Amino acid sequence: MIMAQKYKKKKKRKKFSWGWFFTYLFMFVLVAFTSLPLIYMVSSAFKPLDELFLYPPRFFVRKPTLRNFSELLTTLDSTAVPFTRYVFNSLFTTIVTVMGTVIICSMGAFALEKYDLPWANTIFNIVVAALMFSPQVTQIPNYLIVNKLGMINTYWSLIVPKLAVAYNLFLMKQFMEEVPDELLEAAKIDGARDFRIFWTIVMPMARPAWATLIVFSFVSNWNDYFSPLVFITSQTMKTLPLALQTIQGGPGQVARSGAMAAATFLTTLPTILIFLFMQSRVMETMAYSGIKA
Repeated sequence: MIMAQKYKKKKKRKKFSWGWFFTYLFMFVLVAFTSLPLIYMVSSAFKPLDELFLYPPRFFVRKPTLRNFSELLTTLDSTAVPFTRYVFNSLFTTIVTVMGTVIICSMGAFALEKYDLPWANTIFNIVVAALMFSPQVTQIPNYLIVNKLGMINTYWSLIVPKLAVAYNLFLMKQFMEEVPDELLEAAKIDGARDFRIFWTIVMPMARPAWATLIVFSFVSNWNDYFSPLVFITSQTMKTLPLALQTIQGGPGQVARSGAMAAATFLTTLPTILIFLFMQSRVMETMAYSGIKA
């Protein structure tokens, strides 16, 4: 018994490896280096105006202040659009788009994978082929369709073109392949209908996939600059990425530098938070799917 305990202690000591130690040390230094822009952005948001214009620039703030955030809400005069309106526009379009694309892509992937539909493989191959085209290639057809539907300068122009995304459907279909057909058949024998099977059995099993879909879709839509620039003409309908240009390029640009730093921080904060809350699901999806071909 004593010999066995000594052997276990020796075995535990042998687990330490200098190679892994330097690997983790290198990764820590790399993560710290890549996080420097985020740290500088947060620091700049709380800098008073005199520290923002120091040369050489100071990395960390010495006298933090919340004045930049209060100025952000009052930086636009009464004839301009308030900053809160841009926040609402971004939140509304992003949340509706994320919810819509999760539901539509999940239902489409479920139907393609679990139902014997005619031309199902051909449809999926077309979806995969769409992944080869960059979004810029399809902007002119998208604009023509949105214009024909009369959705220019409306929220729908920022929502409808992003509901059925090829990559989102592809990701969900890879997870739908792992749902056992026997489980669905057992649910049908028990009297469950298709819609109930989808919501109570399939969606909980595919939780890592649609959680990852939420992260990717939220980040891409929240940071989208091009779509509002093309489809939106009214200042009251524009989103946060365009608001940054409005604040930065307006009169009194030097005086607005603190408000600009605060606006940049507030614009970036939601994407950081949603990834921190969902990162375990994202890693689980990548490790689980592979992504399987």
